[in-house]
Amino acid sequence: MARENRPKGYWIARVSVEDDERYKDYVAAAAKAFERYGARFLVRGGKYAALEGTARARNVVIEFESFEQALACYNSAEYQAAAAIRQEAAQADLIVVEGWTAPSA
Repeated sequence: MARENRPKGYWIARVSVEDDERYKDYVAAAAKAFERYGARFLVRGGKYAALEGTARARNVVIEFESFEQALACYNSAEYQAAAAIRQEAAQADLIVVEGWTAPSA
């Protein structure tokens, strides 16, 4: 049986951490939601080049099995508890996007 060619979901976050110690608390708290919803980190910090627009020091891309799964993770009680910590420790831009899949041949 062929697997459905369903687009994945992605979180794209740009973060300016203002309190490194408190941000560590966020990372620990968010891990529960990420594990529950099958998050896979594709980008987590690292080197970057700001070519256009406004940059933030930390960039993150997280993959989920679907757009709906990505939204469910964000809206979960586990992640909302973690987000409250993040909002104390950092400024962030976060979007959820649906991935692109090539048409089947």
